[in-house]
Amino acid sequence: MRLSRIIMALTVGLAVVAVPTAAGAAQPQPTPSSSATTDPPQPPPYVPAPPSLTVSRPTIFLGETVVLTGTNFGPNETVDISVTVTPLAAPAAGQAPARRSDGTTVAMAPVAYQASAPLNFTAFTNAQGRFTKSYRPSVTGLLTFTATGRESGRTATAELRVLHKKQPLPVTGDSLGTPMKLGGGLVGAGAIMLLLTLAWRRRQRFGGAAH
Repeated sequence: MRLSRIIMALTVGLAVVAVPTAAGAAQPQPTPSSSATTDPPQPPPYVPAPPSLTVSRPTIFLGETVVLTGTNFGPNETVDISVTVTPLAAPAAGQAPARRSDGTTVAMAPVAYQASAPLNFTAFTNAQGRFTKSYRPSVTGLLTFTATGRESGRTATAELRVLHKKQPLPVTGDSLGTPMKLGGGLVGAGAIMLLLTLAWRRRQRFGGAAH
């Protein structure tokens, strides 16, 4: 009888302990808030800098060399460069002829433009998409360079003004006349002074001998 009471008491105690555990398990668990499941904001997509093409000097004389520099093209790609030539402004029709210092005139002939070579060539970029290329124009005028990457399709332009070399003034008969006249006058004056000097010395010599 006493044993059965002990077993009953243990059973009741275990039941009392199990009730809070079951009640806690039956309670609904809190759901995560919506803010916890939202993805963090993504950075804006990377936009590369636009390509550029520059020349080392904006204006040169025919026969000089410039350096073309391209940046922000595709890495390690071939760049095609084309050249477009626009003649510089020629004297307008009906313009008055130039006048020399002696009053005569000379007609202003239009400037002739020779073919440029080459008008198409290539350059190669490094790993940073940069290239340099030397170019020596064989034509005067306004040159427009257009560089286009074969793989990237990126393109940029630059301009260069090529002028004729300054020619020395031609030596003409009129320009030689004045120096020759001046030189002849100086020679004549020197000869007269020499004769006067010799005459004075002769006079002094013979005059001294007479005394």
